[in-house]
Amino acid sequence: MDEIDRIFRLLVETIRSQEPELLSRPFEVADLYQSLLPYRLHRRELALETNSDYEMALLRLLSGERGYLVGDDEMQEALRRELTTPNPDPGAFRAYAMSHVSLAADAVRRLDQGSARGAAQAPPPAAAPSRAAQPTAMPSSSRTASPSSTAAPVIAPMRSPVSSPSLQSTMAAPPRSTTAEALGGRCRYCSGVLPQGRRLTYCPHCGQNLTVQHCPACNTELEVGWKFCTTCGRGVQPPA
Repeated sequence: MDEIDRIFRLLVETIRSQEPELLSRPFEVADLYQSLLPYRLHRRELALETNSDYEMALLRLLSGERGYLVGDDEMQEALRRELTTPNPDPGAFRAYAMSHVSLAADAVRRLDQGSARGAAQAPPPAAAPSRAAQPTAMPSSSRTASPSSTAAPVIAPMRSPVSSPSLQSTMAAPPRSTTAEALGGRCRYCSGVLPQGRRLTYCPHCGQNLTVQHCPACNTELEVGWKFCTTCGRGVQPPA
């Protein structure tokens, strides 16, 4: 199972648990990455390290790859052409945010059949041991006290937490900022206008994390304000 299979399986599970009517009804492309499967909430389940990997998987899914989604022919043809370019734009699908797609019924049916077969082939749980096989506890009168069991416990002196250099360094380290000051600028992902005078973590329009940026060379996730990549050492242009 690769990222396309994982994202489709998770999409079907999410729709069934949250909006089951979408199993047979079209929904907007924007709903897919804003409310149904936003990257910030499903990063672990999707096993995708970066937002760029997530967008590339969505681009392939929305292009109609493997017949998982049914959508507008013009949109899917344009996304397939984008995928054939030497350097495809992972976020090209955002230009079709208002277009509609739906789950392919036969793809959902194949997914359910595969899940049913996997459950049928799972080994049965191990039986608990019978009472006859369990060892019989010795009577208290026949137990022999171990010399070590009567020895007084040795209590090591407690070390003051303040005297520990590692703890001092941990206490002195400033907390990592999880918000970004919005001064009426625009989101660097969707160009949406950000609210003025508020501390934001995610863009209210596209849901992307505003407190991080990515290395232009290796795509490592970096904190806003860092001047060099911690993985490849390349200089990082501060976000606009």
